[in-house]
Amino acid sequence: MPATLKDIAEKVGKSVTTVSRALHDYDDVSLDTKERVRQVADDLGYSPHTYAQRLQKQRSDTIGFVIPTFGPRFSDPFFSEFLAGVGNNAAQLGYDLLVSTQPVGEKEQDVYRKMLEGGRVDGFVIVRTRCEDSRIQYLINKEAPFIAFGSVEGENTFPFVDEDGAYGMRLVADHLVNLGHTYIACIAPTPELTFSNLRLDGLRMGLDNHGITLNEGMIRFGDLTQQSGFEHAQDLLSMAGPPTAIVACNDLMAFGAMSAARELGLVVGRDIAITGFDDIPMATYCNPPLTTVHQPVYKIGGMVCEMLVDLIEGTPLEQQQIVLKPNLVVRQSCGENLITTSQK
Repeated sequence: MPATLKDIAEKVGKSVTTVSRALHDYDDVSLDTKERVRQVADDLGYSPHTYAQRLQKQRSDTIGFVIPTFGPRFSDPFFSEFLAGVGNNAAQLGYDLLVSTQPVGEKEQDVYRKMLEGGRVDGFVIVRTRCEDSRIQYLINKEAPFIAFGSVEGENTFPFVDEDGAYGMRLVADHLVNLGHTYIACIAPTPELTFSNLRLDGLRMGLDNHGITLNEGMIRFGDLTQQSGFEHAQDLLSMAGPPTAIVACNDLMAFGAMSAARELGLVVGRDIAITGFDDIPMATYCNPPLTTVHQPVYKIGGMVCEMLVDLIEGTPLEQQQIVLKPNLVVRQSCGENLITTSQK
């Protein structure tokens, strides 16, 4: 059986109350007694009753993370990286992580309500923010601690970490135009997501800077999966006047677009340029390696977690809102300069 406070008390010849106060570093217990109690606790392999401690603090020491899903077979490496960043930092800070998956819709907010009102979590991490986000409004109304990865449309009065998606897409536009591309398509997520609009606006702005207009007829809206990237790229590349480059707003849709190009007999990096966004680990190892916008997803997960723990514990945040600058990682999926290639 595991050691108890009573076992320690008998060993050191003190009361259970004194032992408990010694372990919690109360000032009314002498330093010698504290050292003796801690030594005996270590010798006996004592582990504090975490549940009882949490009841005493009136906290669960648990962070809630509800992942919005698409379809029954959910798989997105972006979330694996982000979740690892949150989870590893949570463990280091003494917090558990309660993860749930729920399709976007009416039942989603019920999950938040049950977690919060049931006392199962102390705060939430919010991802893939929406232009009008009922999750965020609910948590604000409940005065519940949360940190978002992303912003919303209009005034943002809550703490968040974000990456400058518009800036990242301007880098993509610059790169493609410098390679000679002028007829460019885009596969974006649903406009309901804030980052979808920001990335599209960034691409438009980047092309405008070069005197090129993004043809609205060359924009397709997917669901961030490989399947949607595949289907929309097939449609775009089967047109009478297909694009010479496809900009996907995440890496998974870019992978799908690459598969569609290959199925149509095109060589990615020679016949068609394809770019992504996120720089998930697979982007380096796909064939050909994917040119993509890098954002430090694991690091962001850790930042969000640390900020949330500060909120939960009442520590003032050094920065309420943090916006990071991404960078473009150039690989072989865009190939060589079109002008040079056409002259060979």
